[in-house]
Amino acid sequence: MTSELAAGAHGSVSVTDAALHQIVAQAVESVEGARLRKGRRRLTLTIDRGHVRADLELAVAYGRVLPEVAGAVQQRVADALARMCGFAVDAVDVSVEELDR
Repeated sequence: MTSELAAGAHGSVSVTDAALHQIVAQAVESVEGARLRKGRRRLTLTIDRGHVRADLELAVAYGRVLPEVAGAVQQRVADALARMCGFAVDAVDVSVEELDR
């Protein structure tokens, strides 16, 4: 599936779900001690008329302060989706599901 980012007289620009997932995954991994959880339901993006909501399941390194890591992930993901895709980010919901040793 693809999402249209822009349309004009010269054509349109769209992005695939796979590319959006890569953007989010790299934003998450840019936060020290965080990664997307492995498995089927680790990332959900809901896109509606230029607005996006992300729901992430994370694994966080043991010993990290969970609210700090989660907050940094929220900020990085929101920044990446807004900057790279032009989305208005309504929310980035984070759930810590695993701890890595």
